Order: sequence, then C-alpha cells, then structure tokens
Amino acid sequence: MNPAAVASLVAAHVDALAVDHPVRVVIDGPPWSGLRLAPLVEAELLAMSRPVLVVDVVDYLRPASLRLERGRDDPDAFYEDWVDLASLRREVFDPTGPGGSLRVLPARWDAEADRATRADYVEVTPTTVIVVAGWFLLGAGLDLELAVHVALSAEAMRRRVSREAADRELPAYARYDAEVQPTEIADIVVRADDPRRPAVIDRTS
Repeated sequence: MNPAAVASLVAAHVDALAVDHPVRVVIDGPPWSGLRLAPLVEAELLAMSRPVLVVDVVDYLRPASLRLERGRDDPDAFYEDWVDLASLRREVFDPTGPGGSLRVLPARWDAEADRATRADYVEVTPTTVIVVAGWFLLGAGLDLELAVHVALSAEAMRRRVSREAADRELPAYARYDAEVQPTEIADIVVRADDPRRPAVIDRTS
C-alpha cells in the first residue's frame, strides 16, 4: 500500500466504530519511522467531516529532572520514565471515555523549554476522534478503541535512528518488542521498513 491508502484504511475503521463517546485511536511507533501517519489519518477523517484532535506524546513528556534522572542515554529510563502516561490517561483518555467530562488537555509539557505549556483545555464532542501519536503506548493500560502500531525491523531501526539516540532508543524498542509484543496486540500493524510502500496486517475483522 501507499501511506495515503493506509490512512484511508485507518480512518474507515474509525468511522465504522459505533460508540457514544469520542473514538480514541493510538498510533504507536518510533517518531523517526519515516511514516508520519497521524496527520494523514487526521486529513482523511476531516474529509469525512469527523472532528479530530491529535495529541502528540512529545507534549506529554516528563520534566527533564525526572526524565533524565538516570542519564540522557539510559535505555531503561527512556522506556520507563520519559512519557507521562499517568497525565496522558488523566487528561486525554479518561475524559473521552464513557461518562467522561469531554475536556481534554492537548499538550501538557514543553520539553524544549522544560516547563508547562499553559495550553487551554479543549471541549470535544462525542463524535470527535482523538488520535494519540507516540511510542510505548500499547500494553500500558490505556483505554482505547483502535490501536495502530508502526513496526520496523531491527535493521530498519538501525538505519533510521539518529546516531545521538541509538544507544538509548534501540535497546528500549527491543525491550518493548520483547515484553509487550505490539505487533501481536495492535488492531492494525503497519510494517514500514519501506515507508513509501508500507505493508498492513488488519486484525479489525
């Protein structure tokens, strides 16, 4: 497939879900995979007249004092400490679940400035689609309606990751694959060794 076709497939599955609260979609995978799926899915859903809110895990990192406490290059710290899953659950997933407040905080922390973003809460509707893009999101106990995992082989990861991040991130992703097995639990697996021609495993049926 091509990336646009993958996004169309994901959007079609989202649109077919019958729930009385926002559909929560996770797009999980390395941000340097070469396949930026979240904006493509957003565009497809908007073309279907579905309101969309995209939340990026980059805006839900922990403060540097916590994130880097064990060092910038520690793979276990990257895996366990970088993403503030508790805040993501509290501010995004819980308010959009059954009986939720529908008040979502789209961004919590500016990692570059290392301070709170001061972003305002956003009021969403039951027809809104919440797309959360990030890494290490599956198997974390987040309540969601559709899980998409962008998978890379070990060889492709070594080719794509930056030299500065390799020592930290490659062992962390290997640990994630071994412990969580995201390719086995995701509803849709997108194999992106060639991001221009990804292959798809669709388990939604």
